[in-house]
Amino acid sequence: MTDGTTWLAAPQSIAFGGYHVVLARGLSPNELGDRLAAAVYDRKHIAVAVGDHTGDSLLELMDDTYGDSFDGIGLRLGRAGDWTYAVAYGGWQAEFGPLAPASRDGAHVCLLEYEEENGKPVPPQFAYFHDGRLLAACNLHLDASWGYDGVDGDPETAARLQELLTSASLPDSERDRGEVHRTALGVVEKFFGLSLPKDLIVNGTLPAVLLEPA
Repeated sequence: MTDGTTWLAAPQSIAFGGYHVVLARGLSPNELGDRLAAAVYDRKHIAVAVGDHTGDSLLELMDDTYGDSFDGIGLRLGRAGDWTYAVAYGGWQAEFGPLAPASRDGAHVCLLEYEEENGKPVPPQFAYFHDGRLLAACNLHLDASWGYDGVDGDPETAARLQELLTSASLPDSERDRGEVHRTALGVVEKFFGLSLPKDLIVNGTLPAVLLEPA
């Protein structure tokens, strides 16, 4: 069974600290893991398989491995219909560079990210890439903070997505931020046909990797 993505807007929908989810079409789970390992900042990383894990058991393994799960990055990998997905755990915040290279050779790559515990605060983020190009990106609070003012990207794609967000009465500074987040996720989900299996990600077991320096 697959679900949409609006469930990500719930508090601690996946783990403490927020969510970092990457969906891809045209890549296997292993290929997606390898491309995300290559996107880590500062030095070359590789994806090291560590067996099947729940979210909690992967965090426990990372605590044992690094002393604190936030000193490493882990991914749980899976498929949902046409989409492959990677869910990040540990200290993923601000550790990944742009994902345009991960969409090379015709792949579609979508980033959904929210640093929920960042006190600045950082709004939830969305970006969609295809074949090395940014098609659309926006701040999912739909305000002008953090360098966003509407939808960026390919003019045609960004304009169509902006029209749908406007039709959903966004942005709206009077609405609850959580509701805006959920509504914006729903618009993006419908536009790009995104889907994530909530129960499997939250309660189930999936193949996992650690992103280790090469």
